[in-house]
Amino acid sequence: MRAVVQRALRGAVRVDGQTVGEITRPGLVVLVGITHDDGPAQIKKMVDKLANLRLLEAPAEPAEGQGEDGKATASTTVGQEVSALTLGAPLLLVSQFTLYGSTAKGRRPTWIDAAKGDVAEPIFNEVVSQLRDLGLEVATGKFGAMMEVELVNDGPFTVLVEV
Repeated sequence: MRAVVQRALRGAVRVDGQTVGEITRPGLVVLVGITHDDGPAQIKKMVDKLANLRLLEAPAEPAEGQGEDGKATASTTVGQEVSALTLGAPLLLVSQFTLYGSTAKGRRPTWIDAAKGDVAEPIFNEVVSQLRDLGLEVATGKFGAMMEVELVNDGPFTVLVEV
């Protein structure tokens, strides 16, 4: 499983001109690609990475989970890198089989390493479900649809996660 994780100020996904998922405050926009041998072990690792990687900055303003006085606690010092789980930051997950495209030969990508939709969709849905079970706010695109993905990348800050 691969994920392109982007720190974003906001993000949205539209299908046929209609918004199907969005985050309206700083969080992560995650493009997720699934391959043939992905299963429960990869799901668990990816969920752990997305929830706990320290990719976000603790805000200067009080955030949910900070001290009662509104100041950052020792675990969320202003400017410190913290996880989405620590901040309660939202995630926007978008399935993207093209992350497993190969351009090694010729001029046209091949998709043989990408799992087919009927295999990938339940895996993608399980990643979303497990993130929500952790208490995270997770918005999604529409699996298999032609989507318009819009985001304001914060940094820019983008990392590739592979499990």
